[in-house]
Amino acid sequence: MNHFSWVNTLKLPLSLCIALWVAGCANLGAINPPIEKAADLVTEPPVLAATPSPNLTPPVTTANVTKADTSKANALVSPAPIQPRLEVSPEPPADIWVRIRQGFAMPDLETDLVKDREVWYAARPDYMVRMTERSRRYLFHIVEELERRNMPTELALLPFIESAFNPEAVSSAKAAGMWQFMPATGKYFDLKQNVFRDERRGVIESTRAALDYLQKLYNMFGDWHLALAAYNWGEGSVGRAIAKNKAAGLGVSYTDLKMPNETRYYVPKLQAVKNIIAQPQNFNARLPLIQNHPYFKSVNITRDIDVKLAANFAGVSMEDFKALNPSMSRPVILAAGTPEILLPWDNADRFLRRLEEHAQKPLASWTAWSVPKTMKVSEAGKLVNMSENDLRAVNQIPKGMQVKQGSTLLVSRQGALDADVTEHLADNAQIAFAPEIVLRRIMVKVQKGDTLASLASRHDVTPSSIAAWNKLKMPVALKPGQSIAILVPTTASSRGSKQTGKKAGTKQVTKQGTKQVTKQGTQQGTQQGKKAPAPSPSAAKSKEKTSPKN
Repeated sequence: MNHFSWVNTLKLPLSLCIALWVAGCANLGAINPPIEKAADLVTEPPVLAATPSPNLTPPVTTANVTKADTSKANALVSPAPIQPRLEVSPEPPADIWVRIRQGFAMPDLETDLVKDREVWYAARPDYMVRMTERSRRYLFHIVEELERRNMPTELALLPFIESAFNPEAVSSAKAAGMWQFMPATGKYFDLKQNVFRDERRGVIESTRAALDYLQKLYNMFGDWHLALAAYNWGEGSVGRAIAKNKAAGLGVSYTDLKMPNETRYYVPKLQAVKNIIAQPQNFNARLPLIQNHPYFKSVNITRDIDVKLAANFAGVSMEDFKALNPSMSRPVILAAGTPEILLPWDNADRFLRRLEEHAQKPLASWTAWSVPKTMKVSEAGKLVNMSENDLRAVNQIPKGMQVKQGSTLLVSRQGALDADVTEHLADNAQIAFAPEIVLRRIMVKVQKGDTLASLASRHDVTPSSIAAWNKLKMPVALKPGQSIAILVPTTASSRGSKQTGKKAGTKQVTKQGTKQVTKQGTQQGTQQGKKAPAPSPSAAKSKEKTSPKN
């Protein structure tokens, strides 16, 4: 009895403990609710139609730069390692703008020039819309490449400053593409430039080269603002400016250096665009929704194909096709030189299906032909069975010019000229022009002491030619006052223009009867087609764009 009473007495507290333990487990969910995904918490700031305040302080995304900070940079030092980004979300954001904001890693620049550029951009909302809409084709690829290299995503905004994201933009200094490479700088970074393509305009090629260059500059200066200044002004110029300030005991940060006006505004422009992208609602800016998804897909080709046919196979307009493949400058894509083309993501499979359907059919109506000798375009046209106008148009040959030996021309595929272009020609094709030479008839009045030989020497012709033009029998004794016809070589582009620089002491009567007296010892003609020396990879670049279709 006593034994069972003890057991029964023990049952009550034991049952009570079990009940309390079960109740506690059931309430854990109320105490610790499920954690929301970080991606769900990150939303794009709302867009408000408010005017930017003149006293707006740009947003801080990393650390502010002060004079105290920059005073430490009195010499070029090894670059500081790029800080790893904070993992904001285990899942990628759906919006490319959110992804760009998450990758901001440059120190902010806070100057009056930044505020000035903020006001400038905010006052042009239509311009901002056009730029951002144009960027939708390229931003995902650029951000992917930046993250792969662990570079700040502010650099994805640099084409806004360079070209308004127009891959066809060309500056007054001949910088081309959305990253604005000079010809020599492009060659330094392995961007091919020939008759058939200019990779300074190519989306993938120019982005690779631009990021290579920016990484090189960052490794050189250890500071992103200085690297950007060097991208615009040239590393040599920035290096000399730093050395000059260092010798004078001055600071060596971006804001301390004496720079051209364009470079002074360069980083402030990028900072202003960064601030607008970071907080569009503060600037009356409306950013288009750009999905965080590849816009284009790279597709392999193994045969030459006309550009129009490729666009047709993909089901895209010529405008959209060229926007993704802006490096191609001719109406045919050469598989040996351009083995890949870019197509909208959803159109790539359609292109491949159509290509397979035409496996046994011709795809290209053009091929390449090497000019065997320097000749007029009309002569070349006869050899390839094309009209002079068509040959000039497709190869962009200026009037009054002939093509030089070794030039590569695009010609119609027919007869013996019916093969895909070789890799050597596709990669190295160049075209060179020379002024067309024509003979111009002038009348020369013989002076005392003139002979057929002296007249021939004076006008760079032969005595026998003068005799033939005037139907004279050799030997000839010329008489003072006698009129002699001479055909002098001149360029087609100078026909009809005033003749200058003939040797002196000779009255020249043209066919129209006008007289010209020139001074002794001068020579006729002006230099044509003289090329300026190519700039070094570090040469400063002018950014006056020519009609970037803003």
